[in-house]
Amino acid sequence: MNRALVVILAAVTIDAIGIGLIFPILPALLRDVAHTGEVATLFGIMLALYSAMQFLFSPVLGVLSDRFGRRPVLLISLAGAAIDYLIMAFAPHLWLLVLGRAIAGLSSANMAVATAYITDISAEEERAKRFGYFHAMFGIGFIIGPVLGGLLGDYWVRAPFIAAALLNAVNFSLALFVLPESRAGQAGTKFDWKTLNPFIPLKWALTFKALIPMMAIFVIMNFVGTMYGTVWALVSEDSFGWTGLMIGLSLGAFGFFHAGAQAFLTGPVVARLGERWALVTGMAFELTALVILGLTTQGWVMFAVAPLFAMGGIGMPALQSLTTTQVDSDKQGQLQGVLASLVSLAAVFGPLFFSFVYFAIRPTWPGLIWIVGAGIYLLALPVMLGIRGSVKTPVQG
Repeated sequence: MNRALVVILAAVTIDAIGIGLIFPILPALLRDVAHTGEVATLFGIMLALYSAMQFLFSPVLGVLSDRFGRRPVLLISLAGAAIDYLIMAFAPHLWLLVLGRAIAGLSSANMAVATAYITDISAEEERAKRFGYFHAMFGIGFIIGPVLGGLLGDYWVRAPFIAAALLNAVNFSLALFVLPESRAGQAGTKFDWKTLNPFIPLKWALTFKALIPMMAIFVIMNFVGTMYGTVWALVSEDSFGWTGLMIGLSLGAFGFFHAGAQAFLTGPVVARLGERWALVTGMAFELTALVILGLTTQGWVMFAVAPLFAMGGIGMPALQSLTTTQVDSDKQGQLQGVLASLVSLAAVFGPLFFSFVYFAIRPTWPGLIWIVGAGIYLLALPVMLGIRGSVKTPVQG
């Protein structure tokens, strides 16, 4: 594994830890700043605002990285995140905290630049495996982050923000002193205000006929993916009477197996089956796990299906690799920005949808929510089967 890949994966992990640090203590901080005990609405607004800013600015950062190079965009976003978290740590007013959360969402859109960087330094046959590493390391960071944030938050509610600022400062140092440029900016490029229009990259992506079904699958998979974070704890409490410890352990098992499969199985499976059939195989495993969860009445099954969910995790890196074959190398940042934007769009509407459905069905059959997720997932199957294998020459728009 080359140095550049190790550094970018380390940066992704640290970034995910920094993001995850905030979640356990955000409600407590909102109560402290807003001087109210009822923060459910505020919490929802903060989460939606964060995702909305990612949706708007992921395409923008992707385009900027194509034009001006990956490192400058990464450096500016990481420096901005470090300063922003530091301001949020000492924010005395609610409006300042809301503004800071919006800026945090903007800066976290740099994940589009990180995936574009991986595309730059990877041959086509390596991309699925390396995107697997990317998702695995982000997942590991997101497991560590909330645990560390909870521990620090018990000591001082604002401590996780200071920790997030320090982690982003470490990331900035890695990018500045260790990370080489993977794609130099276009010579003589001047800044154009149109670059800041997030809908131009989306419109551009829709001109690629071969890319449209892949984008549709990407949205469906990420939309269903929001279901786990939204209802996992609720279903566990309502169906099995679990405590926070049991919920945490089950989520930890889910994350552990998921990250392991993405890191170590994606490459071999894609090498043997190709991206399309790796995608279909991952979907089959995840559908099986969802149906089992929907029908079970035993809590231990939540742990038993973790390996099945893990195998489902190989689908996303395979799909992401397949999309990179559809556009030229000088547009990979723009493409990754569009994909990251679609992830954020799913993150805005997915939790709203699944929470609404869950509270409607909870009195009669809480586990039905998993069947609902499987049904939505099935919408992607005909599109998956219609996708051709890897395309070696990019489709021109």
